[in-house]
Amino acid sequence: MGRTELAQYLGQALDITRFRDYCPNGLQVEGRDRIATLVTGVTASLALIEAALDLGADAILVHHGYFWRGEDQRIVGMRQRRLKSLLIHDVSLFAFHLPLDMHVDFGNNAQLARQLGLRPDGRFGEDGLGWLGVASTEVRTVGELAKLVEERLHRRPLLIGDPTQALGRIGWCTGAAQNMIGDAIDAGVSVYLSGEVSEPTVHLARESGISYLACGHHATERYGVQALGEHIAEKFNIMHRFIDIDNPA
Repeated sequence: MGRTELAQYLGQALDITRFRDYCPNGLQVEGRDRIATLVTGVTASLALIEAALDLGADAILVHHGYFWRGEDQRIVGMRQRRLKSLLIHDVSLFAFHLPLDMHVDFGNNAQLARQLGLRPDGRFGEDGLGWLGVASTEVRTVGELAKLVEERLHRRPLLIGDPTQALGRIGWCTGAAQNMIGDAIDAGVSVYLSGEVSEPTVHLARESGISYLACGHHATERYGVQALGEHIAEKFNIMHRFIDIDNPA
């Protein structure tokens, strides 16, 4: 398929114009015109680029790309090495941040819900970025939910709260959304899941009486980009491979 065709399809499918994001969404680095092999990954690290090149990728699609607001804009050091590898080998880079978090089918929040058997029934926070719902009937306590996270995401979560607490309303938002815990509390959750934890998060959880699960930024955001890559491969009959460059954060 054509690079421009893919860029247009993804832009429309993920509705990128509706978001006020911290980076440009869509085609970030222009490579060859035709795409037969697509590699997906969480972050456009040099390790991912090198692994994609080994597979003969024509394009790479990630959740965490480049050109973040407030970054040093010079093409030096790590940025130079990454961009040089892409440009020399004529490989395109597509990146989708908030649009991939939000999408109802391919989004990180939607895919995390599928991994954990959560049933979404609402949203909270700015632009409805956070999701609300309930767990399956087999998971009844916070401790059981934490165990399920470890089994499905292959990452032991940090649990702030009482493992024996009964589950009620659950809120979740992948990645570094620990700062949305106040919005989750206002939305009436008894448990909130995200990727990371900050010092104030602990006190907010304890003093509000809810439980908080920090499940890993990378661990919670593996699944959206995989689902999107599989969709593209099926729709346009191209090869797709997800490469997981492990990150303990």
